[in-house]
Amino acid sequence: MTRIAKVNGLVLHYRLEGQGPPVVFINSLGSDLRIWDAQAEGLAPDFQVLRYDKRGHGLSEAPPPPYTLADHTRDLKALLDCLGLERASLVGVSVGGMIALDFARTHPERTRALVLMDTGARIGSVESWNERIKAIQETSLAEVARGVVARWFTPQFFKERPAEAQGYYQMLARTPVEGYIGTCTALRDADLRGQLSGVKAPALVLCGAQDSSTPPTLSEALAQELKAPLRLIEEAAHLPCIEQPRAVLSEIRAFLEVYGGR
Repeated sequence: MTRIAKVNGLVLHYRLEGQGPPVVFINSLGSDLRIWDAQAEGLAPDFQVLRYDKRGHGLSEAPPPPYTLADHTRDLKALLDCLGLERASLVGVSVGGMIALDFARTHPERTRALVLMDTGARIGSVESWNERIKAIQETSLAEVARGVVARWFTPQFFKERPAEAQGYYQMLARTPVEGYIGTCTALRDADLRGQLSGVKAPALVLCGAQDSSTPPTLSEALAQELKAPLRLIEEAAHLPCIEQPRAVLSEIRAFLEVYGGR
């Protein structure tokens, strides 16, 4: 069911499905909760699945930038408080993975397990994020989105599933500019390297084998710091949840069957 809640001073859009131990899915930059459709459908018979549009994305409110990683983390905590979910497993991709990491290190007692996909303790650099923000301000998000989406998927995806690729381009291009730039500033300023000792939950690291945005080397470093297993998703780039939904669902389900409270 699609719902709207006012938490942490802003409106967040979310969906809550299924019954069982809670699992929260957190989206990437420029996407919304629909990127997890396949995984939500596959897990809902056995888990309570929460998806939400983070601030500045989808149907959620887009306050003026800048944002911080802590802003996103507080939003997540406030939403869990609102829904009465005391302890949950977190599944995050890209910036969603960083939000999951930050929540797990600051609220270890509320984090059951972590699945961290195509992410890292540090993504990009101050210079790269400032360049992207400048490009959007000087042209448009719709223009910049073309280059960004080109890295979301493998060339094979664009060849075999062109209509879907165009649809996901529209998702990114229609993201509120304030929300996109705000989350770029959060990524620009966020660096969790050397700060993950507070993460106590068992973790699984996943990465698209052909990801050039957050490459497997970044996931390797994260897995080493967390002492977590790393699984590469073949024939996938930055968003394996879309490109290889069954493989991602299989990895998540197998991990949560052990660590997710079932």
